[in-house]
Amino acid sequence: MSEEAPVLTSVDDRGVVTVTLNRPAVNNAYNGAMIDGILAALDGFPDIAGARVLLLQGNGRHFQAGADLKWISSVRADDEAANLEVSRRTAEAVDRLNHLPVPVVAMVHGGCFGGGTGIVAACDVVVAADDAMFSIAEVRWGLHAGIIIPQLNDAMSVRQVRRYALTGERFDAAEAKRVGLVHEVVERARLEARAREIVDAILQNAPGALSRTKAHVLEHAWGGLSDSVKARLVASHAGARLGEEAGEGLASFVEKRSAAWAPKA
Repeated sequence: MSEEAPVLTSVDDRGVVTVTLNRPAVNNAYNGAMIDGILAALDGFPDIAGARVLLLQGNGRHFQAGADLKWISSVRADDEAANLEVSRRTAEAVDRLNHLPVPVVAMVHGGCFGGGTGIVAACDVVVAADDAMFSIAEVRWGLHAGIIIPQLNDAMSVRQVRRYALTGERFDAAEAKRVGLVHEVVERARLEARAREIVDAILQNAPGALSRTKAHVLEHAWGGLSDSVKARLVASHAGARLGEEAGEGLASFVEKRSAAWAPKA
């Protein structure tokens, strides 16, 4: 895969699959190509080269800055069917990551915003650098985080999601650990080494037992959604993008101004 691809994948001789988000020029903000790249990276598990663990990381200054709002604006101009398909594939990427039959370890540095929080909530083990910052700020732009709320509820608890998905405020790595979104916080220089120590620990365990244990845990999780609930979340997510509030919120982003609903100074 070329260096310009939005998602890079490699596999070592131990079966460790490294997936790298690779749009550093836009802080790894996701667009349709990145969603397709994530789905392609997940295709074929668990048979890809005897895959045992997936290690997820981001290139550049930030792990993942949420949706590319310029792309979101272009999607908004499409018809309802196209918007539903975008939301469906986005939800599918997070859901498939959540239910992948091998353990998923994420190492997070810099910004992890919006959809990025849903990605890490869908991972089994999350190690964050002490410089990491988080937010669930879709509401600021007239959107909502509906398709990742189940995974966030699993990771952070409903009580914490009610705060951070409604305020949109940023919180640091220490707070992310306190509320359960990440498991460990380490110095930036130790991030990769610590994540690989966790991978090494996982590799000591039986593959089948790991897969079954993860499946049993998820049977009782918020993220174990029925098809009807998934469809309702996707429809609501796409509908918000097509609504008037999203139009105003995205315009305020492009024009670098406060949205109409923000109090005047």
